[in-house]
Amino acid sequence: MEPFQLQLNNEKSSSLLLLQSWCELNGVTAGFTTRQSDNTALHVGDDPDGVISNRRNVMEQLDWSFEAFTCAEQVHSNEVHVVTLEDIGRGRANRESAIQHTDALITNESNVLLAMYYADCVPLYFYDPVTDSMGLAHAGWKGTVSEIAVKTVEKMKAVYGVQPQNLLAAIGPSIGGCCYEVDESVLKNVRPLLDSFSTSEQTIDASEIIKPQAQSDRALLDLKHLNRHLMIKAGILPSRIEMSSWCTSCRTDLFFSHRKENGVAGRMMSWLGRK
Repeated sequence: MEPFQLQLNNEKSSSLLLLQSWCELNGVTAGFTTRQSDNTALHVGDDPDGVISNRRNVMEQLDWSFEAFTCAEQVHSNEVHVVTLEDIGRGRANRESAIQHTDALITNESNVLLAMYYADCVPLYFYDPVTDSMGLAHAGWKGTVSEIAVKTVEKMKAVYGVQPQNLLAAIGPSIGGCCYEVDESVLKNVRPLLDSFSTSEQTIDASEIIKPQAQSDRALLDLKHLNRHLMIKAGILPSRIEMSSWCTSCRTDLFFSHRKENGVAGRMMSWLGRK
């Protein structure tokens, strides 16, 4: 069953995808916006006031105060930032105040809504019901091969004492292995990661991740499944990982796609918080 379920708000003509099973946990909200919520990122050239208005609209639909909105300036790294009370609200109204050079946010604070932005890259979600700590990560191919999924879990272990087997994890809508065609400049960075699984307890069928295209040096790359394997490598139980089937490139009626729309696209937003 698809974990991210479409919720249509007819009054606002806007729709959200809720990570349904997590939203049934006490006080937790988690999900992903669609293009019907319009662009939520400040770095793609849209009018800043309009973007802030879009963010406020999402928060209003979630019944959260805009003061709780907290985000980072993403750079395709594997840096993980611990969000404290002093960080709450950073980045909500401008890029300058955002948490800089960061592609994963973790916190155990309540009443803070973590947010990150995507237009094909993979949203990663982490929640520990034992410590009430949580994390969001942004994984393009660079973040994936630098193991941002593993780094996020390791940071949650170090800071909050999380036991990986207790974690719930989810992989959100992104470009799928059906559409994400890459060349050797990317593949040469992915293969060593696949090789590393052969020396661990987990085995991985590389042909499920990289599918060469006939008469070409290009291949289809499945970042969702690769990040799932990285979550398992970090100690998360396979049965506790949910993965979306939505492909942002296949469904440009619902999503922005940087690849499909030739680099001219808004950004969707992942969110995660606990009241």
